[in-house]
Amino acid sequence: MRVRGLGCLRSKATLLANRNISNRERGQMKLSDNADHFSKLTSCNRRTVLRGIAGSIAPPALISSTDAFANAARGVSLAAAESDSTQHKLTHRTVSVNGLRFHIAESGQGPLVLLCHGFPECWYSWRHQLHALAEAGFHAVAPDMRGFGQTEAPDDIAEYTLGHNIADMVQLVSMLGEQQAVIIGHDWGATVAWNSALLRPDIFRAVVAMSVPYRARQPVAPLKALRDAGTTNFYWLYFQTPGVAEAEFERDVDRTVRTLLYGTGVSLMMKPGKGFLADATIPQQLPSWLTDEDISYFVETYKRSGYRGGLNWYRNIDRNWGLSGGWEGMKVQQPALFIAGANDGVIKFAAKALEDLPTTVPGLKKTLILPDSGHWIQQQRSAEVNAAMLEFLRSA
Repeated sequence: MRVRGLGCLRSKATLLANRNISNRERGQMKLSDNADHFSKLTSCNRRTVLRGIAGSIAPPALISSTDAFANAARGVSLAAAESDSTQHKLTHRTVSVNGLRFHIAESGQGPLVLLCHGFPECWYSWRHQLHALAEAGFHAVAPDMRGFGQTEAPDDIAEYTLGHNIADMVQLVSMLGEQQAVIIGHDWGATVAWNSALLRPDIFRAVVAMSVPYRARQPVAPLKALRDAGTTNFYWLYFQTPGVAEAEFERDVDRTVRTLLYGTGVSLMMKPGKGFLADATIPQQLPSWLTDEDISYFVETYKRSGYRGGLNWYRNIDRNWGLSGGWEGMKVQQPALFIAGANDGVIKFAAKALEDLPTTVPGLKKTLILPDSGHWIQQQRSAEVNAAMLEFLRSA
């Protein structure tokens, strides 16, 4: 799912900052939308294991809706909607959050909405949603997550756990002078969003997740489950050794970015002696939802930061599982919306988790699966995603 949804799988393992330009970052690969990527996983046993591994880490609580959010979404609060357009201009700044320097992009005024990206992305993945939310009367904030883009990337791999990322979002809300927020996430960011809502329902009053459904904690650590099943070539395992995937991805960043965003032929199962992108093909034409400027932004971002930070998220998959036992069985009670593309490899792999959402997320208001769409749903189908998101915020 590399190209289209690798990040999602990570979610499965639901247990699964001024940038130090020299630091390598990036973690959370996506599963490709292409069915052929998954056709390689022919073993029923392997499929069962992959679908069963992972779990979520966080506890829930019912929170009453805040009038400010509902009013903003309904247009009752006209201040933002009628204000000068300059108010909705995108601005950037570096802030101190949870001991790290974080880069954030923000737009608008009103109730706070946090936008958490996945791998291998950055704040730019939310460019369409930042404007839409600002126009609707919200203060939309999209950080470069820990280890990504212009946000600081710690040296210690152990500082990339789900717990660290949840703490980052909690502290970001506080730094922005707010007490509550709606949290939205895609890919690895969806895992952060789900679990932030679970652990801090007093702060995160509603949640929107894209591509990666919430999944309760499983009985065995994800990587151990893979090895116990005799699977040694799954991409999660390839990402574990520091420096290996980094070397492959950073050899030609332009090719890597294009492959992961719209390439074909990437498999989650590694061939002996080959890298993750070895058999990928890049179509000559960009898809309609991407421009040359978009590609350039991602390429320049990763040339500066590298992929180490993001990959370190994967290197904490089993550690996340080990830290999540205290809230096993907890459910997400807040109002929730789930959105994914029908061709997203992640929801194909996470079919059971998707089916169980009404049970594991009692507050689920709607599941929206958009046809003819892949993993990068908020970029590929921005109009539909924005409409669904704003409709949800009106009633959440």
